[in-house]
Amino acid sequence: MVSMEVKNLTKNYGKEKAVSGISFKLNAGEITVLAGPNGAGKTTTIKCILSLLRKNEGEVFICGKSIKDKNIREKLAYMPETPDIYPYLTVWEHLKFIALAYKLGSWEEKAEEMLKLFGIWDKKNQISKNLSKGMKQKVSICMGLLHNPDIFLIDEPFVGLDPKGIKDFKDILKLLRDDGKTILISTHILSSVDKLNDRIIIMKKGKIIADGSKQELQDAIGAEEQMSLEDIFLKISE
Repeated sequence: MVSMEVKNLTKNYGKEKAVSGISFKLNAGEITVLAGPNGAGKTTTIKCILSLLRKNEGEVFICGKSIKDKNIREKLAYMPETPDIYPYLTVWEHLKFIALAYKLGSWEEKAEEMLKLFGIWDKKNQISKNLSKGMKQKVSICMGLLHNPDIFLIDEPFVGLDPKGIKDFKDILKLLRDDGKTILISTHILSSVDKLNDRIIIMKKGKIIADGSKQELQDAIGAEEQMSLEDIFLKISE
């Protein structure tokens, strides 16, 4: 089932087209990787979807309804590459803030469970400015998960995480996918998502140059042997 549809999305910075009329669909119960080198337009695409940047053209639909509908936005969670957290709030206060924003009831047990899963339960009363980058990333992930959204837009999720944090987050993403959630991961570190995707969208210079499963993209370039996602990307984008 299509959970998100992006139609003719365009974003210009002056005369430069950062995103050039792209269209794609995301399906429930799938992890889609938005791949491309730095400057390909991946982060701009995500920010335009979320209206964090004003697009020049295009429409975004969530379950057939315009994303302009305020109630629809509650179905989304955004996890940026640089954790967007407040320096003088504690870890626990960040989760309380999310609970209040989404009017969540009985959220404390889930919040405790997530903090323990990511190994930062003992940091719950620390203010964020004293946390390492990896710990801030973990707080950001917990904030995104707390209100149980249907669609996750995640930008470079593994930057700053330690090996255990990476494994734990990958396991969570798999569980979310199995629960029917929609996940879009933007990254240029393809080795981190080689076995974690159902589909890959490859961008280059603001345009989509390939879209399909790993096997479909491999077949499209005529590869006879199994290739890594990174090698497939390099072959397509050369």
